[in-house]
Amino acid sequence: MTFADRVREAERRIRPHARETPLLHSPALSEQAGTRVYLKLENLQHTGSFKLRGALNKMLSLAPADRARGVVTASTGNHGAATAYAGRLTGVTPIVFVPHGAAPSKVERIRALGGRVEFHGTDSSETERHARAEAERTGQVFLSPYNDWDVMAGQGTIGLELERQCPGLGVVIVAAGGGGLIGGIAGYLKAVRPNVAIVGCSPRNSAVMVASVRAGAILDLPSEPTLSDGTAGGVEPGTITFEYCRDLVDGYDLIDEPAIEAGMRLAFEAERLIIEGAAGVAIASALTEPARWAGRDVVVVLCGGNVGLDRWCPLMTAPRR
Repeated sequence: MTFADRVREAERRIRPHARETPLLHSPALSEQAGTRVYLKLENLQHTGSFKLRGALNKMLSLAPADRARGVVTASTGNHGAATAYAGRLTGVTPIVFVPHGAAPSKVERIRALGGRVEFHGTDSSETERHARAEAERTGQVFLSPYNDWDVMAGQGTIGLELERQCPGLGVVIVAAGGGGLIGGIAGYLKAVRPNVAIVGCSPRNSAVMVASVRAGAILDLPSEPTLSDGTAGGVEPGTITFEYCRDLVDGYDLIDEPAIEAGMRLAFEAERLIIEGAAGVAIASALTEPARWAGRDVVVVLCGGNVGLDRWCPLMTAPRR
């Protein structure tokens, strides 16, 4: 089965439970970029992020006996909430390991959706290693945030939607963390529309996948604090997403914190959209050397909108940097 076939199968599986999110033309971003810019509103997905797609596809693909053994995952917030939501649909209460320092609003969201939260480590890669080891020790299923074919195919359904929503699609800009989102989108679109450019972007403070792609091997690197907590942290050695990020993504942008903040502000001021830092990274990328996209339809994937008031309100009222 090709990866594109996996995505089509995932589409059929998750469609009763996941939204086909809107594609919004943004006059303000189009004017600044000098070309047509559209926003893929995954911030309006159930649970507030794209992560629902992959978690749902994985959970629904498990045999009942496997679900009965229990599910363990690791998350900085969005994947955990998605897994909890998918668990509620399938009668599973997942254990969600999160790093110390995870956004309190995201932790509470996981609990509100029925997940059992446990803390371990301070970096997402450390938390993932512990969660995987715990699943192996207890015989439960480990539901990876990105290193899983069903998860990546679920995220790839965004590409399938873009194929039908944007006939003139030329460029897709996607924030990159562990690579499940950008790998899934690229894996599908490069199979059906190979001329579409896929552009990845990461916060300069935590760009492990970008550095790994440039080095030709997965690196173990430290991360600095970033507004883009959804993409922050390390990458699991041997992840299936690496080759997709290396071979199918046309280029990467590194985004500084003031530009991420400006992207979040712009989404609100221009379109009245509340987005999290990882989505702000993608908006900032679209406005980085925009002349390169002249004459092409550009889609910016707004991967999530889960930002707490404790972060959002100071950000919106702070003086511009």
